[in-house]
Formats: sequence, C-alpha cells, structure tokens
Amino acid sequence: MAAKFKAGDTAYLIESNHIIREITIVKFAGGFYLIRFKDSGGGIKVRENRLYASKEEAENVMTKAHSKTKPSYSPWNNM
Repeated sequence: MAAKFKAGDTAYLIESNHIIREITIVKFAGGFYLIRFKDSGGGIKVRENRLYASKEEAENVMTKAHSKTKPSYSPWNNM
C-alpha cells in the first residue's frame, strides 16, 4: 500500500465530527499513520481515510456530513 503522506507532512484530522485538528505525520506502517497533534503534542494511530491534505478539504467533508439531517420525530406526528 502506497502512503499518501510522508513523515513530517502536515495534514488535518476531523475529530468527533465537528473539530478539525492540525497534525504532523510521524510514520506510516501497516496501513496506519502515527500522527502527532500540533496543539497538544499527543499522538495516535489512524487510517489514511481520516486524514486530509488541507483544512478546506476537511471542512468540505464535514459540511457534507452535517447537511444530512434527520427528520424531527414527535409522537404527535401520527395522530
């Protein structure tokens, strides 16, 4: 599997479907990236599909996810 990012690259991660965090790629192994958060210094392993090359790309993905709204449900709708 070819890596989309290299060690030292900056990327963006969507966290909890509403926070975009800037990260640094530490290494790629076994289909996972070891990343380090720029703001806190912590790190985790994530799959490539959770990483985005630009903040704008991450924002576009996030707005698509939030545009799907559930219809409001009320028990009074069936009466």
